[in-house]
This record gives sequence, structure tokens and C-alpha cells, in this order.
Amino acid sequence: MDQQEILTATRPAGNGKSNLLERIQQFLFMEARLQDTHAYDEWEALWTDDAIYWVPANGATDPETQMSIIYDNRSRIRVRINQLKTGRHHTQTPRSELARIVSNVELITQASNEVDARANVLIFEDNLRGETLWAARNEYRLRMTEDGFMLVRKKVSLVNNHKPIFTLSFLV
Repeated sequence: MDQQEILTATRPAGNGKSNLLERIQQFLFMEARLQDTHAYDEWEALWTDDAIYWVPANGATDPETQMSIIYDNRSRIRVRINQLKTGRHHTQTPRSELARIVSNVELITQASNEVDARANVLIFEDNLRGETLWAARNEYRLRMTEDGFMLVRKKVSLVNNHKPIFTLSFLV
């Protein structure tokens, strides 16, 4: 695949041919690809209007009362994407090259048209400072639509969030 094909590949749809866990895995793999290739508009289009994107800090359990690295509703997700696209809010130039592995995908619950899932993620970041590995335990709430899954909630618990994080200028 060339870069344009990577950026415009369609999201997996629920066609009944594959089981639910496989469809969830394919969606999470596609989301990771969009993040790694800096396909900001396509990644933003995955979110529902009532979405929450949360990256807790220091083991926080309540984003309303404790500090978070990121705690975005849908409108804040849009602002974050617009800032990344301007190039003025990058903490690095050129931006990081990324590759992530999504593994240990688990289907936790299914209720009506929503599913809760978990996965482990390992993100390799390469930039002028060097190479960094980021490990995370992610929790997702996905809404099933006619077009496939949409992100309702994503919580990214960085394994090393108790240490100083000097830069996080990409989508986790």
C-alpha cells in the first residue's frame, strides 16, 4: 500500500461474517494505523458526539477531581486535532515517526449497540531526541453503527505515567 491508500483505507464494517471480537480487533488496528500515520481527520471522524478521551496522570481514578494528561470531550478532541494540523503546536519538528502494536484485545461487555473492550498497546516513537517506548493499558467503549464502530470512550493508562513525561506530542 502507498501512503494515500494507508490514509484512506475504510474502517471495518460489521457484516456478520466475522465474530464480534475480530471486528473489535480490526477496528483497534485501524485506529492505531490512523494514529501512527498522523491521519488526524480520519482519526477524529471515529469519535461520537458524546465522546470522552482520557489519559490519566499518576494513577488517577476520577478525571473530574484528579489531574489528567488528557481529558477531552468531543469538542476538545476537535481543537486538539486542529492544533496538531497547524504545525504550530508540535513540540518537535519534524514530528515523531510512530509504530504501535495492539495486543491482548478482550471483549468485556456488550449492551445494546455498545461494547466495552480492553487492549494493551506498545508505541515505538522515533524522533530527533532518540527512541522511546510507551506502554499502555487501554479501555474502550465502542458504539456499533451501520458504518462500523465509533469511539465513545477511550482511556489510555500509560504504564509509566508516574514518571515525568517530557513530551507527548502525538495521539496515544
